Amino acid sequence: MAAYHAARALVDAGQAAQVTVLEKMPRPARKVMITGKGRCNFTNVKDWNAFSGHIRSKANFVKSAFYNLPSQAVVDWFESFGLETVVERGDRAFPASHHASDVVDTLVNACLSLGVKIETEAEVDTITPGFSVQLKDGREWKCERVIVATGGLSYPTTGSTGDGLRWAQELGHQLVPTFPSLTALVPKGYKFQEDKDLHIDRSTPLSELGQALCGVQLKNIQLSLRIEGTEVDSEFGDIDFTDGGLEGPVGFQLSRKAVKALVNGSRVSLLLDLKPGVDLTELTVRVKALWEEIAKDPRSRGVREKERCRILLGKLMPRELIPGFTAMHPEIITVERRGRADTKVWVNLVSIAKALKAWQFDIAGYVGYERAVVTAGGVSTDDFVAKTMESRIVPGLYLCGEVLDIDADTGGYNLQLAFATGALAGRSAAKSL
Repeated sequence: MAAYHAARALVDAGQAAQVTVLEKMPRPARKVMITGKGRCNFTNVKDWNAFSGHIRSKANFVKSAFYNLPSQAVVDWFESFGLETVVERGDRAFPASHHASDVVDTLVNACLSLGVKIETEAEVDTITPGFSVQLKDGREWKCERVIVATGGLSYPTTGSTGDGLRWAQELGHQLVPTFPSLTALVPKGYKFQEDKDLHIDRSTPLSELGQALCGVQLKNIQLSLRIEGTEVDSEFGDIDFTDGGLEGPVGFQLSRKAVKALVNGSRVSLLLDLKPGVDLTELTVRVKALWEEIAKDPRSRGVREKERCRILLGKLMPRELIPGFTAMHPEIITVERRGRADTKVWVNLVSIAKALKAWQFDIAGYVGYERAVVTAGGVSTDDFVAKTMESRIVPGLYLCGEVLDIDADTGGYNLQLAFATGALAGRSAAKSL
């Protein structure tokens, strides 16, 4: 987007300068290909007031960029190049085909239509003021303006290995400490951990508990984040238990604060409310009523208490959640031994109601950059001019997107910020020639 808007500004001004993209990977926009699970949620069409509430750092810094290229303008831009789009729940915009490759093709073709050169397998090693751009293969590019649009550290297999952070630091810019955001949080006991490292690789094998929960998707729940026992945030929506840990829209939303707290050495837990629409008293009454119904049902004659308990839980949650729920809440069943051959099983209905309202997951760690959606932190925005994206330290150097200390919630917000800051950087760089 930076390359397109730079070229557009040059063409409109009648200037003959060349815009070249130095692309590290064999093909451009690899990360765009995997966004939205390959469907590419490329923006969110909320207006600034609603949109800005989803930006997790320095919202004011990107305000000028947003107004320079608002969300609807991004949709219109793609449509002007023939990409059909659709807006879904939560104001999320997708290509109508739901193929991320169509978004990539549109971006590439738009650039090529204005004479932009895209050099693939051109891995930059260093940038020196002046500007001389040295490639790893020994080639050198001399240019008047440089735009760094490398992203952060997330999904390194797509080429994002923090190169832009290093170049910015080498050129004298400050870095805000980085950490993975919009990532899976790993509950204690969910995986086989050999050490106490907070970064728990996604490939780490699941424990018996992890296997019991993996694959379960829960809708319309309330998830609360606690740091050192104090609730600091709460979200309503959907979560997924995956091979990584606890994910899904609500899990991701809370992950930024959770990871930051873990990195800072704090105790972190999540409290899951499976029945947010009713309070504990009302739910307890309902649980007891269901238990009575099961007891009166002729089919329950001769059925043991443990099996009745499973029938009860099946009326209160998805069946696939029951093994994980019972494994983490042994208190819901009490076994009283009265003699060698005489035991009595009690189902604790109040305990079941409490567990449904406040299922606690102590968090052991998180999945790192290998599968984190975005990088929090980055090059300090204090070193850049919000209205142009130009460096205050190195004139002619522009940064945009995730390489800066900019990140937002899941739902098209991060790509919108990338496009908006990229467009502003491109336009500003061209106009400054």
